[in-house]
Amino acid sequence: MLHIGELVELLQEDGWTVCLTATPTAATWIDRKALARQTGYPVRVEWRMPGDPEPHPPATAVAVVPATFNVINKWALGINDTLALGILNETLGAAIPIYAFPNVKAQLAAHPSYEQHVRLLREAGVTVTPLATELKWRMVADRLQAPA
Repeated sequence: MLHIGELVELLQEDGWTVCLTATPTAATWIDRKALARQTGYPVRVEWRMPGDPEPHPPATAVAVVPATFNVINKWALGINDTLALGILNETLGAAIPIYAFPNVKAQLAAHPSYEQHVRLLREAGVTVTPLATELKWRMVADRLQAPA
């Protein structure tokens, strides 16, 4: 996942304006400055202060890459303890396409709550496509609807 810039490049080539929001954990292993230069927007991790301007334009689609075990379960339960989860929870009611690409170990995917939460997200309109063991960014980019 350290090469998320490759996905950004593919999406930009496909005509997307790309803005990134990372979980606090992901923010520790991605190059936020390089990604901000590449996208032209800051990589968000923390909530903005009331009255501060929104640093990203309105989303026309959302992709969750990778959607971890923790993200899937918290999102399905409506937990809002990070900016990324807050955005995902709001997006469920925003009538825009949402794509989740889970990357979950088989042992965690076997947990009794996991499949139930994936099903709940699908029922809420999320397109869920598990990532292959060998990650192919082109597959992720191709799965997204082309921007209007």
